[in-house]
Amino acid sequence: MVLKIIIRRIFLIFPMLIGITFISFVFISMAPGDYLSTLKMNPLISPETIEEMRKKFGLDKPFYLQYLYWLWRVVHLDLGESFFYRAKVIDLISSRAFNTLILSLSSIFFAWLIGVPLGIISAIKKDTFIDRMIQFFSFIWMSFPSFFLAFLLLLLVVQTGILPPGGTISSYYYLLSPAEKVYDRILHLILPTAVLSSISMAGIVRLMRGYYIQALSENAVLFARAKGLPLLRVYFVHALRLAINPFITLLGYEISSLLSGAALVETVLHLQGLGTLMLKAVLSQDIYLIMGGVLTSSLLLMLGNLIADILLLFADPRARME
Repeated sequence: MVLKIIIRRIFLIFPMLIGITFISFVFISMAPGDYLSTLKMNPLISPETIEEMRKKFGLDKPFYLQYLYWLWRVVHLDLGESFFYRAKVIDLISSRAFNTLILSLSSIFFAWLIGVPLGIISAIKKDTFIDRMIQFFSFIWMSFPSFFLAFLLLLLVVQTGILPPGGTISSYYYLLSPAEKVYDRILHLILPTAVLSSISMAGIVRLMRGYYIQALSENAVLFARAKGLPLLRVYFVHALRLAINPFITLLGYEISSLLSGAALVETVLHLQGLGTLMLKAVLSQDIYLIMGGVLTSSLLLMLGNLIADILLLFADPRARME
């Protein structure tokens, strides 16, 4: 039963990817000009050369034929060539995707590790001083834009020198031993992870508080307390299981929001991730690199939702019945 549901969800990914990439391609095609149009300002490149390049890359054809041509190459695991970088799109994305993925996963881990317990404490201590303080600080953190918080922490790091002020790795990274390379990456990961996880954590605290308060009033929890079960078991087994299900559903969307937030943080902190890569692609109208980024981000979002659905199937028997 569970396997059938998973297979059905996997097959739904393909039509959704086609729909997302086609709409994205339409909007990109509606923008005036393209990368080759910017080359007209270069007197060293003749109009004939630009026209030959336009035909070579298929940019002289209608947008729907360009999309079908691009889609055909994607089926054969070829995302095209970047005009700006003069390199394969799949090589550019694969070299940057690891950095963004590690940043997003570490941010999710620490946001949940801190946010869920704080939300539970806030719910258990409802309307007390502790509850009000947790809500106050979570509201303050939610009000901070991620890029602004990145600027503030970057200023603190530059003045104190306690952490690297930016970048993904040090300039001497490739001269280090394997253990030193891991340590160097962790040092460079602390600052961006702190920015993304703190913003995400604030929302998790408030959501967890609301779901947990609702769970405490459920009949199953009230019955467990009436039976005289230990409070720790009631709070962290019965109530937590009821409150955590909505969070599992939100996990996939959490990945999407962190990826968009990571793009801003990567730009501020000069990280070698997908965010800075896509920014340069958009500014230079590098259509195949943009489409490669859209495809990668959409695939990560859908995989995140698929993982959340699978976890929900195992965590909640009602989901399997539905």
